[in-house]
Amino acid sequence: MSTTPHDAAPQAGPVFFDRRELDAVLRVYGRMVAQGEWRDYAVVGHRDFAEFAVSRRSGDAPAYRIEKRPALQNRQGQWAVIGEGGQILRRGRDLAQVLRVFDGRRFQVVD
Repeated sequence: MSTTPHDAAPQAGPVFFDRRELDAVLRVYGRMVAQGEWRDYAVVGHRDFAEFAVSRRSGDAPAYRIEKRPALQNRQGQWAVIGEGGQILRRGRDLAQVLRVFDGRRFQVVD
């Protein structure tokens, strides 16, 4: 019997945030909403990663994306904060450490 890609184990399905992870992200989101920086968010589970995207206004493109990519856990770390232009602001294995990119800084758009 030959092994083909169809005989391989089925895909695990989409990646999502667990309750503890989502709680940490929502704490940062709530703080930024209270400061008037953010007003909307979206959570999406893709096949290879989960994404929490925040916007300054409803209907705007995401200002920041917090991504969970489990495949990168042993390399660069599964967590990343990505800015508006697609630049990676911080990456790591510990979510709390990665979310510190939002501590004590006022983000402003530079023309």
